[in-house]
Amino acid sequence: MLHQPEPNPPSDGGEPSPEAATPAPSGPPTAAARPGQEPPSSKLPSRRQGSRARAVARFLDHVVWNCQVVGREHVPEGPAILAGNHTGLMDGPVVIGAAPRGVHFMIKQELTKGVLGLIMAAAGQVPVDRSGGHQALRVCLALLVRGQMVGIFPEGTRGDGRMSQIHAGVGWLAVHSGAPVVPFACLGTRRQGESVGKIPPFRRRLVVEFGPALELTPPPGLPVQDQISVVLPMIAKGLAAHVTAAEARTGLLLPTDAGRRA
Repeated sequence: MLHQPEPNPPSDGGEPSPEAATPAPSGPPTAAARPGQEPPSSKLPSRRQGSRARAVARFLDHVVWNCQVVGREHVPEGPAILAGNHTGLMDGPVVIGAAPRGVHFMIKQELTKGVLGLIMAAAGQVPVDRSGGHQALRVCLALLVRGQMVGIFPEGTRGDGRMSQIHAGVGWLAVHSGAPVVPFACLGTRRQGESVGKIPPFRRRLVVEFGPALELTPPPGLPVQDQISVVLPMIAKGLAAHVTAAEARTGLLLPTDAGRRA
């Protein structure tokens, strides 16, 4: 069982901040942040926004592309953290359309400008300031406390999707919320030699496969930062194993390159 202590987000959106926090009794998350730090409820993305984004994304998945969804039954009711690989520009919309209900993804702040930014805001996505990331994590934590679902690409950027390195934000959310971490594999959005910004062509075969929630049980009595340090490699190992197994089951392989940036 993970404890839900007072939040202390990773200082750079990746590694945990050095200040220790005191564990609180285990149980359902109740207070999402210290007084004065919890985002106001009126500022949080709504379930309605998540549902609207999912409706649009489902059209993309099943009309524009040919997306097979496996394992929806593994996504529980109530708060959940969807975490998985990131290889291409359209991974987020593809997973949003595959999820059984609305999900709010953490997205890079560069996607929140101009017309695209208006679309992302209307879809209820959560921008991440890569120089800090504190506010995005607090927003996601507040959403989880409210019983909503958040999505995160722990690798932090588009690449080969092998989950060889992940940032600490997903561990911080898991420890502080107590919400289950549900792995997903998103396959087909970028193929070998394609740029990370490529939009999959019409009716391309895609697969999103959800797996059972990861078992994350650190030894009892650990300080909070130690809990995060313990669960983070558990998450990385579980996500990597899920992606590899999904490749084997579907025959749809991840690219071996990190992808062109041009």
